[in-house]
Amino acid sequence: MLRPIMFVGTASDVGKSIITAGFCRIFRQDGYHPAPFKAQNMSLNSYATPEGLEIGRAQAMQAEAAGVPCHVDMNPVLLKPTSDQASQVVLNGRPIGTQSAYEYFRANDRLALFEAATQAFDRLAASYSPVVLEGAGSISELNLKKRDITNLRMARHAGAATYLIADIDKGGVFGSVYGTLALLEPEEKACIKGVIINKFRGDARLFDDGRQQLQDLTGVPVVGVLPYFRDIFLEEEDSVTLARKQMSPGAADRVQVAVVLLGRMSNFTDFDALAHDARVHLFYTHNPADLLSADIIILPGSKNTIDDLIALKNNGLAAAIVQAQRAGKTVVGICGGYQMLGRSVEDPDGVESQVAATAGLGLLPVRTVLQGEKTTQQRQFAFLDAPGTCQGYEIHMGQTTPEGHAQPVATLADGTLDGYAVSPRCWGTYLHGILDNAAVIDYLLAPYATTQVAPLDFAAFKQQQFDRLAALIRANVDMAQIYAALQP
Repeated sequence: MLRPIMFVGTASDVGKSIITAGFCRIFRQDGYHPAPFKAQNMSLNSYATPEGLEIGRAQAMQAEAAGVPCHVDMNPVLLKPTSDQASQVVLNGRPIGTQSAYEYFRANDRLALFEAATQAFDRLAASYSPVVLEGAGSISELNLKKRDITNLRMARHAGAATYLIADIDKGGVFGSVYGTLALLEPEEKACIKGVIINKFRGDARLFDDGRQQLQDLTGVPVVGVLPYFRDIFLEEEDSVTLARKQMSPGAADRVQVAVVLLGRMSNFTDFDALAHDARVHLFYTHNPADLLSADIIILPGSKNTIDDLIALKNNGLAAAIVQAQRAGKTVVGICGGYQMLGRSVEDPDGVESQVAATAGLGLLPVRTVLQGEKTTQQRQFAFLDAPGTCQGYEIHMGQTTPEGHAQPVATLADGTLDGYAVSPRCWGTYLHGILDNAAVIDYLLAPYATTQVAPLDFAAFKQQQFDRLAALIRANVDMAQIYAALQP
């Protein structure tokens, strides 16, 4: 048995999720039975557990690295922003309503949520060792600390050996580490067993003096300096990382696949397998001209379908999508994108939007009504006439019905029909992860690809990436110190 371990940050996007996944894989390799945990996550990238509940995609990815099924206890509180000032609150895998930031941070609400989070952690800790906790944002936000349910308050409940991660690539690493630790209360700082410097460019020996200086300043050892890397792929937590992705068309010898950037875009990991296909150049755009130059246009999921659809009409993207489809381009919608391709989207109960209804793009003869009950299910399905069984998952709050005869994209294992295909070059589906299946990718690319390639086993590819990440961490972190800190 090992004590829990926790990774917290000097700021958001310093690499906590990736490092947590790497340690989940290390502990699995070393014969332990680890599981990830994040008390509260804010993300539009989510996943359906085997039990049909919803958690952040990052915790599902970390569970995959740990070699265990994902479970709702790994992420008991999930916030899914519906606007700049409000989020849907998902508690223990089910939505409990939409709240403004002010409402969410009221003290009484937080006490109940912290109790739910600690109960989830305790259940995990009874079955797994070690539990690998991830913090959120910065641990030294003084105005939020009293209401915090995710960082050092959780570390103290768990008795976790806690490591502070700082991103040196952002600059100012001395100030961020020193300032973060200086703002902690003594009982909080006692949790911190070491500092990990992340995203170092160049020869890490050049930072030897810096390591000693940080330890002298803070009294906390620097236990590792991780190099900046681009050659290890892991699913990313949220859309903040989209800024680092391709944003324009590429070489003419590849199939040009444009993903439409939406204001409340969700589950952009739907396109990871496609982006790794050697026949494809995949890019994200909100430029109508880029859509017209693409071979394939994909409308992704959205946490506010009506508002994002209205924005598409106002910025010229809706007209470009319709024009491209009429010109023979392929147009595909996934989840919220599927809803947008229909004739109308209605929200009579204000589930997501203050707008009760709006016309869709009219490319599919379907009608969507948003409803308060959310569908969250992992799915096995048959895709059109393709042989074999495919895998995916549903996360949506709408019901979409065809006007007239059904022309489904997929038949689920229970016989339910999903999606609508008006033609091979225009279809929509509720199935996230549908493009992780080689048969679907081959069908999508068939009209455009001029070369044949061996299909990518995306599941095996991801396992290789976890192993490579674990090896990188082992080579650059003092694992003996880590294991010593985890002794009960």
